[in-house]
Amino acid sequence: MIVMASRGGDLDGTPAVVIPALLTRDRRINGTGMVRVVAVVVLLFSPWFVWADGLRNIFDARVPMRDGVELSADIWLPAVQKKYPAILIRTPYVKAAGRLVAFPRKFAEWGYAVLLQDVRGRGDSDGAFLGGSEGNDGEGNDGYDTIEWIARQPWSNGDVCMMGLSYLGAVQWAAARQSPPHLKCFVPTATGAQFGVMYIGNAFSMDMMQWMNYTSGRMDQRAVGATLNWDRIYAHRPLATMDQAMGRSIPLLARILTPSDSDYDPVVGRRLGPEDFRNIDLPALHVTGWFDSAQTSTLDLWHGMAAHSPASDRQYLLIGPWNHPQTFLGGATSAGELEFSDDSVVDVMALHANFYAHYLKGEAAGFDFPRARVYVTGANRWRDFDAYPPSQNKARRLYLGSGGKANTAQGDGVLGWDTPGGAPADNFIYDPKNPVPAALNNQQSAGDQREIEQRQDVLVYSSEVLEVPLEIIGQVLVELFAATDGRDTDFTAKLVDVYADGRAVKLGQIKSGVVRARYRNGFDNEELLTPGKVEKYRISLADIGHTFLAGHRVRVEISSSAYPQVNPNQNTGNPIATDTEWRVAKQTIYHDQDHPSALILPVFSAGEG
Repeated sequence: MIVMASRGGDLDGTPAVVIPALLTRDRRINGTGMVRVVAVVVLLFSPWFVWADGLRNIFDARVPMRDGVELSADIWLPAVQKKYPAILIRTPYVKAAGRLVAFPRKFAEWGYAVLLQDVRGRGDSDGAFLGGSEGNDGEGNDGYDTIEWIARQPWSNGDVCMMGLSYLGAVQWAAARQSPPHLKCFVPTATGAQFGVMYIGNAFSMDMMQWMNYTSGRMDQRAVGATLNWDRIYAHRPLATMDQAMGRSIPLLARILTPSDSDYDPVVGRRLGPEDFRNIDLPALHVTGWFDSAQTSTLDLWHGMAAHSPASDRQYLLIGPWNHPQTFLGGATSAGELEFSDDSVVDVMALHANFYAHYLKGEAAGFDFPRARVYVTGANRWRDFDAYPPSQNKARRLYLGSGGKANTAQGDGVLGWDTPGGAPADNFIYDPKNPVPAALNNQQSAGDQREIEQRQDVLVYSSEVLEVPLEIIGQVLVELFAATDGRDTDFTAKLVDVYADGRAVKLGQIKSGVVRARYRNGFDNEELLTPGKVEKYRISLADIGHTFLAGHRVRVEISSSAYPQVNPNQNTGNPIATDTEWRVAKQTIYHDQDHPSALILPVFSAGEG
């Protein structure tokens, strides 16, 4: 097959020229190559370019925005010339790169017009990239203008839906909040809106440096990123000049490191709140995973729509045993030390197609899907619910306890259902120059923690061996009473499933389990600590769906660092962005009657086989 492209073809419905499969680069007339030349000439004067199977393409269609900037879109159309419902995908990752180009073709085969668009300032689109700027509405205006442009095209029936993963999901929210008249539905997958991926417990998530490198300039920068010394970049201080350490100037870095409020997001502009959700009257399919680094943001938006949207009864949620990219690709039958059943792998594109068939094409069969479907690891089965989290949940507390020596897995730390009495506190030394290592990559989920549990700066609290299974579905929290001898520090927590063979498998997504003390009450309520004063912290371990099987133990680890997931707190209380000093901190964890530190589990059921 031959695929050709021109810049900004006319989309006026003029008949297309079909280039048959016989016109390949090896097919010649009298050895002169004339067939190829003629084919190219015909294509240059044709408004459509057509695959041999009949699908029509136009590449680099120029879509005008309200401020005069033009964005570039590649368009796939079915073979038969008529008006079609449209699917819009907006990406900062260069539309011609990677596996994304396979999806428009598939949906065009299923009877949709599909636009794959470079967002402003990326790829072939004009203007400056909005994802790193301040004082704008994020991607909202451009999304609105693109949707309404689609509705005016001769190949469009006026109905538009959106799809996409991560940033490609966040731009859907930016557009939806502006209520474009022709947007009929959306499928925000693993959505990194609500500033959720920039921080972990209000601590800077350092993998954002790789994202900022990736989206620098206009083109795909992954090859450049592969040449950089990331260990050196992460160790650079002050943090404010980390961009210079990787040879770039990135204004967004300063905005992340010096947050003035909890309401700003670079993609959607202002975080979505109840009033926004009340104005979004659209069906949506929300997709995330237990190991998805954007899970917290995705579920925050799901909860907002379920609670406030006029379309609350048309919201659907799917949570699989997946990391970030797997939420769009369908998953695998294992993650780290965990093994899953074969049906954990889902044809996510077919699910999209079923959703669009009802809400975009208007097919009467309906969308046969529960309000919420989640995969429970450990037991390895899917569960369907009328709401999420399940109404059957009951919060139960496992209290931390010890004889004062919970350091390492060989210590005396325990977890128990009974409230604690008098008990000595646990102590550890946190050296920010020797932080606890933590997985940064999405592929490193459910790892074995036994080596980490040999560190003296890791406190380990374990339950008795379970006699019956313990199933949890929902948000896991640690309520921690702690003190430090400095003005600022971090505390971290991990939930671990301890197998009979000794494996200690971390549960949950990588961007969770941290609290930055100065921001314990939010960015807009920064408050340094009083040395030695006991404070109460709530640490979110994100949402987890898992069954601890009989013969296993429940375990929680407590420490003060997770590197390079977050920048190690330097314990000085100085401004984070410009701090170049380092200070070793003495940490004290309390778990007595007056300070009942606990692991809070969303228990769904116990004792089931």
